[in-house]
Amino acid sequence: MKKTRTRHTAEFKTKVAIEAIKEQKTLADLSVMFGVTQQQISNWKNEFLRRSVEIFNKREPDKELEKANEKLFAKIGRLEMENDWLKKKL
Repeated sequence: MKKTRTRHTAEFKTKVAIEAIKEQKTLADLSVMFGVTQQQISNWKNEFLRRSVEIFNKREPDKELEKANEKLFAKIGRLEMENDWLKKKL
């Protein structure tokens, strides 16, 4: 019988990584508790710690900038349509 590979959600990985970071339980205990290997827990913990800086580096999207971009893209689309129409007429 072939064992299928289990895919875990991001929420599950985050929960396990946070528990590992707390260090209130050993990796062996967490492994039994969550049903994943100690190595996998260690990998998720290290990735979480390594990439956590990205959370604070990202800026919230500027709503006004997004609205301005939408207007510009709409105008570009309109101008491209007009340009295509004029090319057909020549």
